[in-house]
Amino acid sequence: MTRTLYRGGRIFTADPDPDAQWTDAVTLDGETIAAVGAEALALDVDATVDLDGALLLPGFTDAHTHLLMMGASLGQVALTDARTLDGIQDLLREARAADPDAPVVRGRGWLFDSVPGGAPTAAMIDAVVADVPVYLDANDYHSCWVNTAALSELGITRDTPDPLGGAIGRDEHGEPNGMLFETAAVQYAWGQRDASMTDADRDEAVERVLAAYAAAGVTGVVDMAFDEHALAAIERAVARHGGSLPLRVAAHWLVENTGDLDRNLAQLDRVVELARRPASPWLRVVGIKLILDGVIDACTAAMGAPYADGSNAEPIWPLHDLAPVVAAADAAGLQIAMHAIGDAASDAALTAIERAIEANGDIPRRHRLEHLEYAAPGTAERLARLGVTASLQPVHADPAIFANWAAMLGDERVERAFPWPEYERAGALVAFSTDAPTAPYDALANMYVAATRASALDPSVPAVHPQYALPLATAIGHATRDAAASIGDADWRGRVAPGFAADLVVIDTDPFVEGAASLLTARVSETIVAGRPVFTPTIHDVV
Repeated sequence: MTRTLYRGGRIFTADPDPDAQWTDAVTLDGETIAAVGAEALALDVDATVDLDGALLLPGFTDAHTHLLMMGASLGQVALTDARTLDGIQDLLREARAADPDAPVVRGRGWLFDSVPGGAPTAAMIDAVVADVPVYLDANDYHSCWVNTAALSELGITRDTPDPLGGAIGRDEHGEPNGMLFETAAVQYAWGQRDASMTDADRDEAVERVLAAYAAAGVTGVVDMAFDEHALAAIERAVARHGGSLPLRVAAHWLVENTGDLDRNLAQLDRVVELARRPASPWLRVVGIKLILDGVIDACTAAMGAPYADGSNAEPIWPLHDLAPVVAAADAAGLQIAMHAIGDAASDAALTAIERAIEANGDIPRRHRLEHLEYAAPGTAERLARLGVTASLQPVHADPAIFANWAAMLGDERVERAFPWPEYERAGALVAFSTDAPTAPYDALANMYVAATRASALDPSVPAVHPQYALPLATAIGHATRDAAASIGDADWRGRVAPGFAADLVVIDTDPFVEGAASLLTARVSETIVAGRPVFTPTIHDVV
């Protein structure tokens, strides 16, 4: 076991006590932190690392991500920066020309306001790629835009019914128009994708993710769409990497609403079985994920009042379906994470938790609401009272993609978009994440948006709602200490403290000194997991 001293730079500990947030030395003893400050300097060590003025802090935990989807997305056509239909079409044309033998074209990240009228059609894709199926996941991954060849491959016709909780886009004549919303995207586009992927494809996706997160200073993640494919892929990765990983993975199993209570409850059996396996520091299933509604950008989030166009969306999990599953999962000791973007969805989620508490009594629990992009006044206080974590994604508030979000609501609700300080003031635990691949996975860019409410995608775009920006130390605390605490790890990782896991990141620039803007140019110098370097500037492969 090697004992290593890091000194010569500033060290942010992420301690909740502001007076203990900074130190100048830390000693690692194998996989754990032995001491900090003067105590670290007093220990005999085998090696000393001079930080040379760099900043050392706890490794980031991306508390809401999608590992296999992220890995797959890193190999797809990136469309977020294409802000016009012509731009999207050019990228698709180039992708087809670059690989003319490919049986399918997959892209991701397009934005509704990049398409005329926010209304994509199959004909728009057919104009540039018509000979093979094309599947384009929206930036929020709640809609999929496809061409005519893909509709044919999926067997979708005018007679295909909308699935529960989703919709097949149709033209004025009732014909499928190339858009698949919510569960229609999951069942058709994603179902086809999963069926066509091989284990080798998934292994390649996992390796992309491990390398990307190591380079970004992320040492832990919480996957929010786990299934049998993901479980098997991560288990194979653990075996390939000699029984460990360069990333700690906790997972929530995706449970779908079938509309049948018995079938819904039956899905919990597998999760309970997995959650009761012996604990592993590298891979564990901790609970379930329920997607209660959609997204505001597509007008599929369940709102308490209609959108600007007069429409509204029904929840994917109505309360009569939701409450029994929440109560059963709560009784089984599972953590429940619920996607709730609209205020009607968050109200239903908290009502279901209240009913579960009434039914199951005083048992240990730490449930979570994911996203909370618009929540009614009083929601933060309700979360705090129930001990529910506010799981939030600063990059979703990036001003470069905010205009369409605001236009869909079009009223005073826009002024309460992503109000992170409300949850802090109420006393709720706040955990930050990226929701990759629906947004960039870069941890430093995420912190920039959190600390400024300005754009990491396009720095020329002015900040929106700067009153909701957080101090940088607070933001980093939410993305390290509190993100780890959100899955029950508060006592062993997420801070630079004696006895904690030696999961650390070194950044070549100190944004506390240079200012938040430096986060956009700062680079990770080293990422350490369990005391072992998994990324350095000269070691670009995961060790």
